Amino acid sequence: MTPHLSPDTLPTLPQTVARPGYDRAVCGIGIVHFGPGAFHRAHQAVYTDDALALEANNPENRDWTISAVSLKSPGVRDALVPQDGLYTLVTLDRTIGHRVIGSIREVLCAPEAQDQVLNRLADPATRIVTITVTEKGYCLTAAGELDTSHPDIVHDLAHPETPISVIGYVVAGLRRRRAVGLPPYTVISCDNMTDNGRRLGRATAQYAAALDADLGAWVREYVAFPSTMVDSITPATDDALRQRVLDVTGVADAWPIQREAFTQWVIEDRFCNGRPAWDKAGVILTSDVGAFGLAKLRLLNGPHSALAYLGGLAGVETVADAMTTPELAGFLERLMLQDVLPTVMPPAGYDLARYAGQILERFRNPAIRHLLAQIAWDGSQKLPYRLFGVIEERLAQGLSISRPALVVASWMHFVRRRATEGAGLTDPLAPTLLDIGARCDGTRADVDRFLALEVMFAPALATDTRFRAALTDAYARLGDGGRDAVLAAVAAL
Repeated sequence: MTPHLSPDTLPTLPQTVARPGYDRAVCGIGIVHFGPGAFHRAHQAVYTDDALALEANNPENRDWTISAVSLKSPGVRDALVPQDGLYTLVTLDRTIGHRVIGSIREVLCAPEAQDQVLNRLADPATRIVTITVTEKGYCLTAAGELDTSHPDIVHDLAHPETPISVIGYVVAGLRRRRAVGLPPYTVISCDNMTDNGRRLGRATAQYAAALDADLGAWVREYVAFPSTMVDSITPATDDALRQRVLDVTGVADAWPIQREAFTQWVIEDRFCNGRPAWDKAGVILTSDVGAFGLAKLRLLNGPHSALAYLGGLAGVETVADAMTTPELAGFLERLMLQDVLPTVMPPAGYDLARYAGQILERFRNPAIRHLLAQIAWDGSQKLPYRLFGVIEERLAQGLSISRPALVVASWMHFVRRRATEGAGLTDPLAPTLLDIGARCDGTRADVDRFLALEVMFAPALATDTRFRAALTDAYARLGDGGRDAVLAAVAAL
């Protein structure tokens, strides 16, 4: 019978497999995490594992292991409880790495262990709550306020002691702590939401105030909600990964995870009840998370979109494949370093040129199959944030926007092609966009049709004659949107 990963089988692993560098038995739980999916286990839990190892000989800073709480599915619990929370992290780089992570000491499924979850939140030892539940899990309106009409919030306001939403759980724990005079915990969103700490803090205070005005005031005054920025590509776990782990380690792992070697976690340096030695483990503590977020948005996300549309039109499947196409790789590097980089104000002490170089190296990583078709989703929502700011700043300085305009034009050709081929489109504006695409005839009138979409193109930008001219020229450069035309267009710029 194949042995399974567990504390008993840890000593049997090959020396090439790293394992926790601390005694898990003496480390108490100090963090509750909601949403222990692949990203959390590849990211925050790994930083915590590193911090615990660095502080292994410091009894005052080792009680920071994690209670991982699933709000709905028991899948993670069922996989990890028999393994005592252990799992394998596979780092995908030119050299593949294998490591067992030990920072998760408890795994709970909230619907089946509600009392345990609430007791853990109320435990004096719990000093931090972290969250990865995706943006929709916060039950917010489009304006970033608490959505009091959301069914989960309606339920929790009526039954605050048996919550089902993440905000309901956070406040239930805080309410219990306040009732017995305990200090609050710091609450940290690790989801990709702009200004995530402020938005979570505002919604949490709104929910608390709806239960009790004094509780709402206490949350606003005493609870810290630092903003964060997180980054690391984490492909989904599949049977091939499970087999790889078994072949390398000799033990079966029910739910290993994989990610690229690069990882980044930036946290606003604002805590109300202590923290692990995350800074020693590579976490950047700063007063300006926004600067790091803007750098990622423009230097990583914007170029990702450029590859998605230009590479997709050229028949390329993945980011790494696009970076082996000389015309696309050269265009992307020029776009990043000559057009985008000058529009980003570097965070204090941060080398943006080095960061841009790291991004290019990540894009070239052959071990990551990041599909361009997936990156192309939701273009109407992504491009205004990722690219339009660059265009507007360059226009304000009287600089060329030929390369950024080519990216926008490639998105227009992408929509046109999806419409003419009768293919679907993953975008909140899909019906409108497909209607526009179906009416396109390959002339400059196509550009006018798209620019009339005010929900995407603000009037000030859409009516700027320099932008219209550059976009019309770029659209014509791409011709029929086929491979030859795309590669010729990017090579010329």
